[in-house]
Amino acid sequence: MLREQDLEAVLDELRRLRTRVPQLTGALAAGVDGLVVAHDTPGVDPDGLAALTAAALGVSVRVAEATGNGGFRELLVRGERGYVATYAAGRTAVLTLLAQDRVNVGRLHLEGRRSGARVGELLDAAEAEARSRPVERPARAVPPRTRTPRVLRTPTTETPTATDS
Repeated sequence: MLREQDLEAVLDELRRLRTRVPQLTGALAAGVDGLVVAHDTPGVDPDGLAALTAAALGVSVRVAEATGNGGFRELLVRGERGYVATYAAGRTAVLTLLAQDRVNVGRLHLEGRRSGARVGELLDAAEAEARSRPVERPARAVPPRTRTPRVLRTPTTETPTATDS
């Protein structure tokens, strides 16, 4: 779980990226599992985008491996009205950017790669710190021991029945 300050640092990076590349219409950091970490995606459902990114990532990773091109680094999709670019961000996350059709793709890649690396550093450091922190478990209220009365069973006497002869 990300602490508030870690989340704010990721959000700051997304905002700075959108300032550096004005043609961006959205930015999303998500885990490779499809869960949103942070987003600045006005008009786009971040949960749906994160899930679709995870699906596209799965296919992209397999294509890269099957062709012998190594591990996943980035994915670019060009639609009729713009681009969707996804960049590796550390060990367990990705950065997905939405851009207008008139974006300079070279600039998109340059800034996207830099921000992906920065987001990856932030998330990997937060994960390492979380692993090194002792697990805080809430104290459980232990109810006082109560004794339940024991029920003594007495042996039953066998009474002859009509079938016993």
